[in-house]
Amino acid sequence: MQLADRLLDVIRAAAGDRIAYVCYSGGIDSTVVLAASVRAGIKTVALLGVSPSLAASERDDAHRIAAEIGARVEEVETTEMELDGYRANAGDRCYYCKTALYDNVQSLAESRGTDEVVFVGTHVDDLGDHRPGLRAALEHGVVAPLVDAGFTKADVRELAREWNLSNAEKPAAPCLASRVPVGIEVTPERLAQIEAVEEFLRLNDVWPARARWHDSVVRLEIPAEMFERVVSDPLRGELRRACRKAGFKFVALDLGGLQSGSVSLPMVAS
Repeated sequence: MQLADRLLDVIRAAAGDRIAYVCYSGGIDSTVVLAASVRAGIKTVALLGVSPSLAASERDDAHRIAAEIGARVEEVETTEMELDGYRANAGDRCYYCKTALYDNVQSLAESRGTDEVVFVGTHVDDLGDHRPGLRAALEHGVVAPLVDAGFTKADVRELAREWNLSNAEKPAAPCLASRVPVGIEVTPERLAQIEAVEEFLRLNDVWPARARWHDSVVRLEIPAEMFERVVSDPLRGELRRACRKAGFKFVALDLGGLQSGSVSLPMVAS
């Protein structure tokens, strides 16, 4: 069976006659689920969780992509910043984030008196990682169509290309809170600092990039091929000023380049 047919069959079986609420971020995984739900003929609503951890540029991008698909987007103000466990950032932050999101989504459905199914963009490659958010999904009974259809990340990208989705090649874009080291409190002010630096990098075509928060220091992770440009004027001076304006005293360029989850990785030589 073709990838598309497999996913559409899973979605139709899971939704039945119910409304499909897709927890949507504008990333490739949730976009493929959203596009599949629309293509399957299911009444579909994309629910975009909005909080200080969502960069404004990602928010705008999510709306643009959904419009291309022809999906209706509703923004849901999530409340994870009110949760002590989220702010504490002890390694299970995503559990509290997803719990807040799913609680809000299910409360929304109950207030409307609708019979709904909640879809998320988890795929099978996610299952082997340390992902506390998966526990929240199990507790709330949400459905992961990509898992049920046996999709890997490679399958997701293949189908996105087949459907000509504009974000088919989009790199991963985890929330801003992922830039704060485990054990350091997540606050709106720190997230705003991170967003300001990353927005400067994005606007200057230094992307993908991460601005890792280390108190007075911002540690920049960018692709190695961009190092020379970043350390050369005029961009070097402009970047330094942008970081200082965001509230950082020092700017460090990580020679390891772009790394996934580096604020929670052990310090080892490589």
